[in-house]
Amino acid sequence: MGARCSKFSICWFQSHLKATVLESSDLDNGGKGEKQTWPSFTEFSLEHMKAATNGFSSDNIVSEHGEKAPNVVYKGKLLKNDLWVAVKRFNKFAWPDPRQFLEEARAVGSLRSERLANLIGCCCEGEERLLVAEFMPHETLAKHLFHWENQPMKWAMRLRVALYLAQALEYCSSKGRALYHDLNAYRILFDNDGNPRLSCFGLMKNSRDGKSYSTNLAFTPPEYLRTGRVTAESVVYSFGTLLLDLMSGKHIPPSHALDLIRGKNFLMLMDSALEGHFSNDDGAELVRLASRCLQYEARERPNAKSLVVSLMSVQKEAEVPSYVLMGIPQGTTSPKQPLSLTPFGEACLRFDLTAIHEILEEKGYQDDEGIANELSFQMWTSQMQDTLNSKKHGDTAFRAKDFTSAINHYTQFIDGGTMVSPTVYARRCLSYLMNDKPQEALGDAVQAQAVSPEWPTVFYLQAACLFSLGMESDAQENLKDGTNLEAKKSKH
Repeated sequence: MGARCSKFSICWFQSHLKATVLESSDLDNGGKGEKQTWPSFTEFSLEHMKAATNGFSSDNIVSEHGEKAPNVVYKGKLLKNDLWVAVKRFNKFAWPDPRQFLEEARAVGSLRSERLANLIGCCCEGEERLLVAEFMPHETLAKHLFHWENQPMKWAMRLRVALYLAQALEYCSSKGRALYHDLNAYRILFDNDGNPRLSCFGLMKNSRDGKSYSTNLAFTPPEYLRTGRVTAESVVYSFGTLLLDLMSGKHIPPSHALDLIRGKNFLMLMDSALEGHFSNDDGAELVRLASRCLQYEARERPNAKSLVVSLMSVQKEAEVPSYVLMGIPQGTTSPKQPLSLTPFGEACLRFDLTAIHEILEEKGYQDDEGIANELSFQMWTSQMQDTLNSKKHGDTAFRAKDFTSAINHYTQFIDGGTMVSPTVYARRCLSYLMNDKPQEALGDAVQAQAVSPEWPTVFYLQAACLFSLGMESDAQENLKDGTNLEAKKSKH
């Protein structure tokens, strides 16, 4: 799972395979001159959709999310041509105007590219609003990047994901559909061959003025906060956040990443699970592209076409099929297992900060390495003694539930720089949550994971932070990681 990280080391990774990638002009006919055929766009009847999804059975649910436009995605099978599909069923309030829904669906349904999970139909009867797309059997980028179970995503595959996504955006732009709403790691899916595809669902806009951006504010393009509108440049900004995801294996707030980049600490962004198996030149190029995409001024960001050109130059192992790089057996899917939460997981799911405080207090410093308990050594420098005193004062304030003072004292300890404690990060994380500062809290939870990647507590705390930020899908995955790690530890 994503919790397994190794100590970071730098080494040079050379590929002796010449990269061969598809030009964007090939994408709408299958690439390399081969004719790709897709089902034509169809307006299905409601009865047809019920038959395909076994009456919208709960057993067929693939995902369920969305606050502004609640929706459920079902796995289904079209009986006429035996084709597996993903059926997205919207809340009846999401598309009040049936004409607008049909116009949007027909427009998006006219697109056909092997870089997209294409929209092949819709249903608009009464209050029902259904979209029908190609089914992608190998889950999302978020799953493979943040919550992997068998192996982390290889560097060559991360570069391929970045390129294919850029090509998808360029194709959509060339067809007059440059706006993509809420571009994130859950919108990128993997097909039967393990190739990444961009979900067509994000191309649907359910407002005529572009006001339908639903991502968390910490990852939202700055101009959206000013105008409330999504532009083509906003999509490029979101692409930049995905580049950060691909490099780090975590969902890092852009402001934090840019601080590291400005401090020339870009290697701190690289995923330790890669164990140095990447080229520094490639890493530097992705950092450069991410920085350009995340420019505050929208006009200073690159367009999709220039992103494609830049990313084509860094591709590695292009002759190796995606399913090989991904470690995915062709023709199989991963079964979903039920999750039984621990008391810590339950507290995070309920966002019960008082219960979390009690658990952290009870755990103490048992999971720390190098700073366990009171750190009693024979001799201390004056600076080390001051640092320890800051920790003690922080612990006293934390125990007394004086969370503002706890933040101040723990910050002094951390800024002292002589010792590193995942527990201090964890306690300051909760203190930030108690002070309604979820973004700062998430930063501490991520830092704690970097120090102690096998500690279940960091995943539980990240889940609590993500719940507070409205990022429920990410939060649920972190709960799963924390629960699995805790179960693993209990067996030893």
